[in-house]
Amino acid sequence: MARPPRTRRFDRDVLRVAAIASAVSLFSLLYYFQHGEILLYGDAVAHINIARRVFDSQTPGMLQLGTVWLPLPHLLMIPFLLSHSMWQSGLAGSIPSMIAYVLGVAGVFRLVRGLFAPDLGTISVARVSAWAAAFVYAANPNLIYMQTTAMTESLYLALFVWAAVYFAEWVRAFRNDPPEKRPQASAPLLRCGLCLAAAELTRYDGWFVAAAVGIIVSVVAVQRWSSPAFRRLVIQFLLTIAVVPLLWLAYNGAVYGNPLEFANGPYSARAIQQRSAAVNPAEKHITVAANYFLKSAELNLAPGNWGRVWVAAALAALAFGWRRLRAQAAILLPLCVPIAFYAFSIAHGGVPLYVPSWWPFTWYNIRYGLQLLPLFSVATGILIAALLTSGRRLGVWLVAAAIALAVFSYASVWRTQPLCLTEARVNSRTRIALESAVERTIITVPPNSRFLMYLGDHVGIFQQAGIPLRQVVNEGNHRPWVRPIDPSGLWERALADPPQYADYVIAFDGDAVDRAADRSYLILLSEIHTPGQPPARIYGTKRGAR
Repeated sequence: MARPPRTRRFDRDVLRVAAIASAVSLFSLLYYFQHGEILLYGDAVAHINIARRVFDSQTPGMLQLGTVWLPLPHLLMIPFLLSHSMWQSGLAGSIPSMIAYVLGVAGVFRLVRGLFAPDLGTISVARVSAWAAAFVYAANPNLIYMQTTAMTESLYLALFVWAAVYFAEWVRAFRNDPPEKRPQASAPLLRCGLCLAAAELTRYDGWFVAAAVGIIVSVVAVQRWSSPAFRRLVIQFLLTIAVVPLLWLAYNGAVYGNPLEFANGPYSARAIQQRSAAVNPAEKHITVAANYFLKSAELNLAPGNWGRVWVAAALAALAFGWRRLRAQAAILLPLCVPIAFYAFSIAHGGVPLYVPSWWPFTWYNIRYGLQLLPLFSVATGILIAALLTSGRRLGVWLVAAAIALAVFSYASVWRTQPLCLTEARVNSRTRIALESAVERTIITVPPNSRFLMYLGDHVGIFQQAGIPLRQVVNEGNHRPWVRPIDPSGLWERALADPPQYADYVIAFDGDAVDRAADRSYLILLSEIHTPGQPPARIYGTKRGAR
């Protein structure tokens, strides 16, 4: 059946969805900002300050983006970080996440509506299904909190969803008209490639999704390889999704001397886990890792064991999708890729994930479960479409029951508190207490003082105090291609002779400053102890005394 022309009503629906999502986004930002909770995640603080260091540093430049974390989220924050107040408050990191949240909601709506409008022949069914899917995505309490922070989940999910949107549109165009007969049908695949490339620049999840879509497109390409136009299209798409990983490997190899620096370097997830000796109950057990990830996905949707109902509903929806959607069912495969990616990462990548209901009964990286939210959202739309087209009056009641389940699940999450927020609160308590104590001390020194400090763990001290990072000599003031040390680098010179470069030295027990700084001309001014955190020592130098 040919695809019906898009109507203005559909366009108005997308605008309505985006307007409602914008209102939810703004209201939630006001709430969490007033409660001082948009900077609870240590990673959110780190993301903001990595971006800030690109222009606010003793050695500004793009190399301040570092390795391990991919650069797109930081680059998007930079325009907003030019404002000192938006940097200090953390709002600069919230804005890109909020925009991405709205785009993600609109993308889910368009994806589900497009799946059914051409196949069911009933526009009303497509609209109801799309609204239900958008609700499941937009109303998720954990995503609503995360989109107010500088974390990367909201941005990545939006790119992930829109890649699926354009991929589905290309599959429909390919099914209806061969590319050589309809050249404009190539546009959706190229847009899909651009979204995947942006996702690859945001999170490593995107690398797996791009590979999965690339394999699907390559399999389809075999059927039409004799067409020159189609061959060029596929090659262009594959090059688009391949260039980002290749450039990132080249960047790491050129700057750090190790193409896999982000995966096995001293700041990688594996190295951090080894230093912290954190237990990983799923280490080297990929099945156990997949179970932990699926449990985190369930808990992001409903407390207790209610999440299993969502998994059962998703499986039923996928079965219907394969039967009814035919070729379009291929778009459901990328939505399942996070299961494989996180199972591998948890089991073999040094990335532990804890859920409160399983040993070790705490919260850590539980936000990873949000990566399956697009799958659950689309599955909800598919299931509702299946019920509405069943031809039975019972179908309407089952639709009402499905919507009631979604409302009940999310109401239960709000009542017990979103676990992503709980994780942020629990894991930030001692860190924020330590940083606040140090911040209260350093704001009493002269405003133009210079500091020597390792910023990797507690950069929030200077953000809270509003002290520009260019007044801090830190590990970023180092030429990373000079190994193992950079004798001519500002960081190494400051460690060897602190009074020459800083007025005050801040060292945390066991960090690089504590281990390497020459204390010959340092005067201990204050020592701060916080339960659960290493002691902090603040030293004055001859330069500071002068």
